[in-house]
Amino acid sequence: MLNAVGRDIPEEVVKNTNKEIFKGVHYYDGYTYEKKGPKTKCVNRSGGDKLVDSIRDVLFKCGIKDGMTLSFHHHFRDGDYIVNMVMKEVHTLGIKDITICASSLGKAHDLLCDYIEDGTITDIQSSGVRGRVGQAISRGKLKGYAIMRSHGGRVRAIESGEVKIDIAFIGAPTCDDYGNCRGIGGVSNCGVLSYSMVDADYADKVVAITDCLVPFPNFPAHISMTKVDYVVEVDEIGNPEKIATGAAKPTTDMRKLMMADYCTQFVINTPYFKDGFSYQTGVGGASIASTISLAKVMKERDIRMGFGVGGLTKPMCDLLINGQVDCLLDTQDFDLDAVKSVENMKHFRISASEYANPFNKGAIVNKLDFVILATLEVDVNFNCNVVVGSDGVITGAQGGHPDTAAGAKCTVVLTPLLQGRTPAVCNEVTTVTTPGESIDVVITEYGIAINPARQDLIDCMKDVKLPFMTIEELRDIAYSIAGEPQKVAFDERVVGIIEGRDGTIMDVVRQVKI
Repeated sequence: MLNAVGRDIPEEVVKNTNKEIFKGVHYYDGYTYEKKGPKTKCVNRSGGDKLVDSIRDVLFKCGIKDGMTLSFHHHFRDGDYIVNMVMKEVHTLGIKDITICASSLGKAHDLLCDYIEDGTITDIQSSGVRGRVGQAISRGKLKGYAIMRSHGGRVRAIESGEVKIDIAFIGAPTCDDYGNCRGIGGVSNCGVLSYSMVDADYADKVVAITDCLVPFPNFPAHISMTKVDYVVEVDEIGNPEKIATGAAKPTTDMRKLMMADYCTQFVINTPYFKDGFSYQTGVGGASIASTISLAKVMKERDIRMGFGVGGLTKPMCDLLINGQVDCLLDTQDFDLDAVKSVENMKHFRISASEYANPFNKGAIVNKLDFVILATLEVDVNFNCNVVVGSDGVITGAQGGHPDTAAGAKCTVVLTPLLQGRTPAVCNEVTTVTTPGESIDVVITEYGIAINPARQDLIDCMKDVKLPFMTIEELRDIAYSIAGEPQKVAFDERVVGIIEGRDGTIMDVVRQVKI
């Protein structure tokens, strides 16, 4: 079955998942549905607390059994200890057929491969997967499907009842004995707890795990005691030093710095660059550099940003310190400077639903003027792939890529023309994660291509001295340097599903041939 981005979705997958194929970014605009709610155990006795001695004890109290869905957040990124801590106990108890519903999984969770092999974990739902777990899924080790959703899509799936969480585990840098959680004030701070807010709202059981138990009341709470069933104190919940890892670091790469400069010159020549504009960047090195570059122009022209959104890094927080932005709206902190910035009164915590949920009454992404993103691949139809590597192995995450691209007035994608020796601009991406209808501009170190559907942007750039060319010309340059890449050899078995943010099937990921 061909969907709106031309991907052939097997009828068996459509039948097994009871999902529709992707029919366009705005297919569900105006759709009405009824939200589902959790089971809630009332507590009206006076005094007491919610403390439980250990992870094992709390699993028993939550009624752990085969086939449950357990959820986790990824605010500690590669420094997370919670997932492994919980799953070790689940494995020791001999529990099987667990579905992991995480906001994302990374290299910190390589241990899960063993539990995939022995059937402890049979299904994974996540924004994406990196490290050995991605390799295991791509090689067919997971019994069920790995379903990859955007951050907004995850909230939609939970609130609509498509995903039912049995137990949510929330790593809380500080927590009191009654369950009021905060992302700051402890020894293992992560800043905000935005991705776990929907878990706390909709899971049948909610467990706060902390390494810094503080006196009641731990206010203002990021996660309220009214959502939390149990509290467990442990030695360590994570290593904040590993939050800024991988892509979430500044760059000294001259190619990326050149792309950042091109990006700034493009942005400032659009009609959207004016007092009060709104802005978000991804966490790629070029994206972070573009914020630094843009800040200089803002200062020169005395232009203020109305609000910045993120996933936040130091350069965005510096805008707040320097009085160049009215406020920051935060769903995740990608370095310790951003974690510290949460203490600023104009640095506001928002939920993932407020940020990007396509099934609420209007998310913040819909109010974005600019979003600056990265990609692994982009094709001549402007479709982007941010999940599957050129070798066919799952190695990335959707994150907020499809959400922000769909919502922003101007979506800019930065990518080097070659990723290693592999063309990043190609005829057809390995896997579509963000549809080309959401992408307005592609910037490489060799040149800039504007989506032909955005004639308004083409017109406003007519007198701008930047190296504009067609997307096909960018592809041709890439192929002239590295040759046309061979297609990845896949088996027939589908191991992963790329969901559009509205829950339709954007693409599938097949098992790689070994």
